This record gives sequence, structure tokens and C-alpha cells, in this order.
Amino acid sequence: MRNPIIAAVAFDGISPFHLSVPCLVFGADRTKLGLPRFDFRVCAVEQGPIHTDAGLSISVPHDLSALDDADIVIIPSWKDLDAPLAAPLKQALERAHERGALIVGLCLGTFAIAAAGLLAGRKATTHWAYTDQLKALHPDIAVDADVLYVDEGDIVTSAGVAAGLDCCLHIVRARYGAEAALRLARHVVLSPHRQGGQAQFIERPLAPTPSVDRFAKALDDVRATLGETHSLDNVAEAAGLTRRTFTRRFQKTTGTSFGDWLADQRVALAQRLLEQTDKSMDMVAFEAGFGSATSLRQHFAARLKTSPMQYRREFSRPIPGKVLSGFASGIA
Repeated sequence: MRNPIIAAVAFDGISPFHLSVPCLVFGADRTKLGLPRFDFRVCAVEQGPIHTDAGLSISVPHDLSALDDADIVIIPSWKDLDAPLAAPLKQALERAHERGALIVGLCLGTFAIAAAGLLAGRKATTHWAYTDQLKALHPDIAVDADVLYVDEGDIVTSAGVAAGLDCCLHIVRARYGAEAALRLARHVVLSPHRQGGQAQFIERPLAPTPSVDRFAKALDDVRATLGETHSLDNVAEAAGLTRRTFTRRFQKTTGTSFGDWLADQRVALAQRLLEQTDKSMDMVAFEAGFGSATSLRQHFAARLKTSPMQYRREFSRPIPGKVLSGFASGIA
């Protein structure tokens, strides 16, 4: 099989940070982490050197023809948000979408995808400061201003700056498995997994204090014992906080509720168990804290839009002395 092709679209005036996001995730050799070797291409809208908004100039090796056989097309940002999309880029995005490529808009890149007409009648997000403008320009889009990223299956859009990293890590997780995404997150020192539904307004990490350390330790203890019962009251008590204070701090710190966070942690553990072991569905459900295979299936359907059995077939690794179903080595 050929290497998956990832094409990132650069343009004159782009932010080096925004362009570096897909470069960081897809541009390096990550085969030792269990990922395929990506054929990563940065392509330019304009001819000649690309000038960034930081005063740097970049020589881009590819033009828009690089999109013609890409598996994933990423627009890392955009400019001239209310201007019509140049015909060559619009046509290139339309062709890529029609043949089944995943189209990704990071931050203001959502505006380019919207201008190409690919988001009509769909749900999307962008940087919170520009959601009203996106709604005004494209009233046929269901704009969600409160989330980190939105996955519509064939199109993924993200909020601003760091949410682009969360979005790219989500794509890795969805296509190559939870363990590969976890290894990648550790390698580049990212949060292992933030659900797309988390709020864009998330509290910055707090300076170390005894109370903050106790709060963090309480969550670490939950992660280490996901198979056990964890009530909100018990975890709040372990953190040295009242239920109300814990709930408020948890929401500000993570952008989600304790219940949703706990379910996400358990799903992530179940994914790793399905990938790396041949344990029965009942045992996976028990060790991940779901109690029953039925509950495990319900959470997988709600969060991953698949079943545990299908997930194992797509992402399980060979176990010495065992015969398991195939390992996903390419674009699913």
C-alpha cells in the first residue's frame, strides 16, 4: 500500500504557527510510534515564495495539484475571510471532497472550506472570536462556537490555535487507533485526548499549590483506577473540595463535566485494551469501568460511532501466540 498523502495548504500571509500544526503531527517520521509513514506535502495557493505574517519567507515545494491524490487536505488557517475563494483552490477542494478525501479546516481554515461550498447544511466551528462572522457570511452552516472541533465524517473543523493540535490528534486517533495517538501525544508533549465537545474557554494550568496538587492527584488516582466506582462526591472529597467547588473548578479546567470526562477516560482505556489484548468484551468492559458489554457498546456507539467488535477488527495489534484480526495500516 502507498503511504497516506497529507496535503497542507499554505498561502501568502499565513501564520508560521498555524502552518506548523499539521507539520508537527504529520510531517515527521512516526513509524516507531505505530503510525504509517506519511507522504506529507505543503502546497501553495500562490506561485513563488510564501511570506508569513511573522516576517519569514517559505519556499513551498508543491502547487495545488498536490491535492489531487491526497487522502487528507488541511487548511491550517485563512485570510480575507469575506472574499470569494480563488477558483483554482475552490475547484481543487471540490475535487478532493468528491473523490473522498478528508477535508480539514483548522481555526480560520473553516472559512475557506465554507467559501468552497462544502459546509452548506453542515455543522462546523472556528475560533470563538470569528464565529459570528462565520454565521453572518454563511447562514446555512450550523456554527458551534463552544467546542474544540467538529467531526462530520468527511469534513473536520476546529477552533483556534491549540485546538488545531487537538483536532489533528483526533484524526490520528480515529484513523490509526488510541494507542498510536497516545504515543504521539506523549512524544510531542500534548494532552493525550480532549474531546471535541469540550469548551473553547478552558482555564490555563494553575501555578502549583497544595490545593491544586491535591485536585490533580485526585484525577490521576481516578485515571489509575478506572475499573472502580468513582462518584463525584468521593472524588471531590479526595480533592479536598466541596462538590460545588470541585464541579466549578473541573468545568473551568477541562471544559467538560466530570461525568463526561470519566466516560471519555474509560472509552480511551477500552480502546487500548481492544487494540493490545484479546480479552473478552465482558472483561474489557469490566476493566474499563463500564460494568457490562452492553454499556461498553452504548458508549462506543455514542462517542466513536462504531462498536467495540468493529473497533478491534480495525485496530487490533498481533499478539504473540495469538491470531487476531487485522491491524489498520492505512487510511480507514
